[in-house]
Amino acid sequence: MYAIVRSGGRQHKVAVGDVIEVDRLQAQAGDSVELKTLLVVDGDSVTSDPWVLDGVTVRAEVVGETKGDKIDILKYKNKTGYRKRLGHRQKYTALKVTGIETGK
Repeated sequence: MYAIVRSGGRQHKVAVGDVIEVDRLQAQAGDSVELKTLLVVDGDSVTSDPWVLDGVTVRAEVVGETKGDKIDILKYKNKTGYRKRLGHRQKYTALKVTGIETGK
């Protein structure tokens, strides 16, 4: 059984025991988080009905925080001597999926 969940404007395919990285959440390590479910696949049946998915809960536990890869941003304008170098590292929260309850 797996589910498609939404977190931070992105969609992730999760199953019980998976560890995923989502955009940073305001939660401490060890906290429990509930994710919004978009689709549930249980064997041969696929559930995408929004009224049925209201009863489905995907629970995850916060493992910790990580940082993504460094992104280099270089700005340059010709003939003016303008150069600018910036960098960015996105912060992520690692979640371990503990359960998918369908409410049947």
